[in-house]
Amino acid sequence: MSRLSSSVLLPESFEGSRDDITEQIGFVWDQIKSPLIVPLLRVLVVVCLTMSVMLFIERVYMGVVIVLVKLFGRKPEKRYKWEPIKDDLEMGNSSYPMVLVQIPMYNEKEVYQLSIGAACGLSWPSDRIIIQVLDDSTDSTIKDLVELECQRWASKGINIKYEIRDNRNGYKAGALKEGMKRSYVKHCDYVAIFDADFQPEPDFLWRTIPFLAHNPEIALVQSRWKFVNADECLMTRMQEMSLDYHFTVEQEVGSSTYAFFGFNGTAGVWRIAALNEAGGWKDRTTVEDMDLAVRASLKGWKFVYVGGIKVKNELPSTLKAYRYQQHRWSCGPANLFRKMVVEIIKNKKVNLWKKVHVIYNFFFVRKIVAHIVTFVFYCIIIPTTVLVPEVEIPKWGSVYIPSIITLLNAVGTPRSLHLLVFWILFENVMSLHRTKATFIGLLEAGRVNEWVVTEKLGDALKAKAAVKAPKKPRLRIGERLHLLELGVGAYLFFCACYDVAFGKNHYFIYLYLQAIAFFVVGFGQVGTFVPNS
Repeated sequence: MSRLSSSVLLPESFEGSRDDITEQIGFVWDQIKSPLIVPLLRVLVVVCLTMSVMLFIERVYMGVVIVLVKLFGRKPEKRYKWEPIKDDLEMGNSSYPMVLVQIPMYNEKEVYQLSIGAACGLSWPSDRIIIQVLDDSTDSTIKDLVELECQRWASKGINIKYEIRDNRNGYKAGALKEGMKRSYVKHCDYVAIFDADFQPEPDFLWRTIPFLAHNPEIALVQSRWKFVNADECLMTRMQEMSLDYHFTVEQEVGSSTYAFFGFNGTAGVWRIAALNEAGGWKDRTTVEDMDLAVRASLKGWKFVYVGGIKVKNELPSTLKAYRYQQHRWSCGPANLFRKMVVEIIKNKKVNLWKKVHVIYNFFFVRKIVAHIVTFVFYCIIIPTTVLVPEVEIPKWGSVYIPSIITLLNAVGTPRSLHLLVFWILFENVMSLHRTKATFIGLLEAGRVNEWVVTEKLGDALKAKAAVKAPKKPRLRIGERLHLLELGVGAYLFFCACYDVAFGKNHYFIYLYLQAIAFFVVGFGQVGTFVPNS
């Protein structure tokens, strides 16, 4: 069979330069750019600008609400009845509500003593409080240590229960659900929940329980997180900036306007009657806390956020732990939105405006649009317009709106304003994983129900640092290389170089900086590195 002529496989214009790969790629690019790339990119720009405006309006709205809350002094203690629970000489301690304190944990070797100690140190009549340690640990050594710690506190007269189960079905939600089935829980009025690294102050119950005791319409009292290791590394400072905004703005706005916000899964107190009426704990997503909050809200229950009560806890300081946490926090809400949107629309107990708030503001803009527009627009579309100069992005969309959104996000942590540029670059890098996780949740793809417990280091790092450092820890290249980040970084670097050589947009400074940020994370050079013991 004679060899096919090249003209059969390639256009005539290729024949003179078929060995020149660069010219061939250039020819293909020129052929598809005008009829395909340019129209598609223009559509994507319009979509991204629309999402940016949605996010901008949401941020400005929340900013206005916060200003009004501060100006008019709408503190929770003024919006709801709050007064200390008083002694009753006739009834004695039985006049105090019965409180259950749940501490779910899983192989928490470094922090189990902190949380159990803090819970046992809570000030409340000793015969009106039960500490319940829900230990799902698979490491028998850690299990024994936790049980011994519970026995130690029990010997001091603390009413503490050590509960285990023979499986990890449902993960945290499964453990909490199993804990609520115990016979002694039937006598409890409220349940306070603390993750294994949370350390409430002794007066926590005295400050939160009155909201529930004096306001029968309130189901949940949520406190604020206080980060004990925020200064550990640059990555923990970045997290502090994001989470401070979440608490000082998002939670406060939800509490002040619609008496609804997402339960943070810890450092909060639930009315057990409300928890049961909402259907209890469900493990259908990786955000069992948000799931419960939405269902309770649809039953007409109100929530109150008390920012003045702060509970110490630990931020994930290793990149691996932070990536797993962000996957869970991004995938879970998107998956819950998919599962509950119809239920929310059909609900008869709440008014239309609350439905709009939950569906549009809470879920769609904050949990879906915010992730997607950050990555797609700033890391894909804007760099691509450098290669396709026919598509222009208005300055208000590429500069002004992002700048205002960024400044509004930064108000939560004034002490870190000088780190704003680093925060922007880091958030853009993490938006890659958040966007991927969001689509996994919406489509219910492979890792939709992946639950990896966030690693807590406690004082482990300090202890290891005190020991003489080894010559050099052995690293597996695969553990430190992240190919997705490296790929996006390479693309941004190419676009920056193209902008310098041929472009007119002058995006190259931003593109170079963002490319470097992707490379730093891609090579695993961010966060705390914990050497193998």
